Amino acid sequence: MRVIAGSARTVPLITPTGLETRPTSDRIKETLFNMLQGYVEGGSFLDLFAGSGQIGVEALSRGADFAAFIEKSDEAIKCIKHNVNKTKFNDKALVLKMEVLSGIRTLEIEKKKFDLVFMDPPYDKGVEQSVLNALVNSSILNEDVIIIVEASKNTDFLYIDELGLKIVKDKLYKNSRHLFLRKK
Repeated sequence: MRVIAGSARTVPLITPTGLETRPTSDRIKETLFNMLQGYVEGGSFLDLFAGSGQIGVEALSRGADFAAFIEKSDEAIKCIKHNVNKTKFNDKALVLKMEVLSGIRTLEIEKKKFDLVFMDPPYDKGVEQSVLNALVNSSILNEDVIIIVEASKNTDFLYIDELGLKIVKDKLYKNSRHLFLRKK
C-alpha cells in the first residue's frame, strides 16, 4: 500500500496485521479521490475508524490543511502514527486513540470543524446510523460538509432522510460501496 498522489506520492504505508482492518485498495482509493477532486485541497479531513490512516494521509498528500484520525486499536494507532510520520504530516495531523463516538465529543470540545468526513466502520455491524446521528448532532461539521461512508453493498441506509442528510452519490464496487452524503 502506498500514497497514490500529491506531495507524498509513492511513499509506502504500513497496515495492521490480521483481518480486523480492510485496507482500501489503491484502485478504489484512486476512484474515491477522483470524485473528491476540488474538495480536498485546503480543507479539513476527518478519518473515522481510521485503520492504517491511509485515507486521511492521502487527503493530506493531496493538499488537505488538517486531518484527524480516530481509531481504537492499539496496533492500528501505531500504524497511523508511523504513516503520518513517514509522510512528514505530523504538524497537520491529530491522532486520537478512542472509540469513534468519544472521539467526536473530543473534537467538539477542541472546537474542530471538518469539510470532509470519511468513515469505514466494520461491515455489517450496524454502527453507521449511530455514528451519522452523532455527527449531524455535533458541532464539528462545516455547513457544506461531505460525508463518505464505506460500507458493504447490502448495508441499509433507509434512515438517511430522518437524519437531515441526503445521498448525493452511491458508488458501488464489487463487494462494497461509497455513499456520499450532504446536509439537506
